[in-house]
Amino acid sequence: MKLILFDVDGTLIDSQAIIHESMRQTFLHFGYSEPELESTKSIIGLTLDRAIATILQRNIDDEVLAMTAEYKDAYVALAQKDEMQSMPFHGIPGLIHRLSNRSDITLGVVTGKSRRGVQRLFQTTHFVDRFTVSRCADDCPSKPHPAMVRECCEEIGISPFNTVVIGDTGFDMEMAKSAGANSIGVSWGYHPVERIYSAGAEQVVHSVSSLEDALFSFLGPMKNTVEVPRTVTSFASFGSLQNA
Repeated sequence: MKLILFDVDGTLIDSQAIIHESMRQTFLHFGYSEPELESTKSIIGLTLDRAIATILQRNIDDEVLAMTAEYKDAYVALAQKDEMQSMPFHGIPGLIHRLSNRSDITLGVVTGKSRRGVQRLFQTTHFVDRFTVSRCADDCPSKPHPAMVRECCEEIGISPFNTVVIGDTGFDMEMAKSAGANSIGVSWGYHPVERIYSAGAEQVVHSVSSLEDALFSFLGPMKNTVEVPRTVTSFASFGSLQNA
């Protein structure tokens, strides 16, 4: 049995629009200049308080905590707008569906989202009943601390050696390495490929089909599995995903 742990933002779903707009509104509300998009992308994956503190280049303090609360309110309001919906990357729902039909693996999520955000993700059409274990910002220290991976492994009873972390940021790769897990980076997210490799990625893939091939190489031959064909996925019924 093996464990596959997915990051969410930038790996499963494209959420940069709503994350950046929430961050922009928060910074303006507190009298700061709005952050550049690249600055926002660079901290996606961290817990909110650490992300805001990182942009401000200081430690977490009372104002940072107040900004974190403001961000969450802004995010919830923005999530009602059609143009701010977080959609799965093309091919991801089909991949998750096929993986979930294998009897020799367990799927999980490790994310900087809140527990509320994770619950909303798990309620969406393409991800409902797919993931067995999850750790988020409300459970563990921020990435790249290894706690999210280690706790998922302990809960399921699978060693880090038999676990692979999939993510789009250096934080994900550092977390996997610190936990003793395997890692695969994806290039369609928010960190440059060079940064993902420098953080310890064993490989970086550039398409969902390449990710599937890499995972099947890690997993080995399918056993006791219902074969599900690769198909083009419609996102029409996906709905909104909350980060806050």
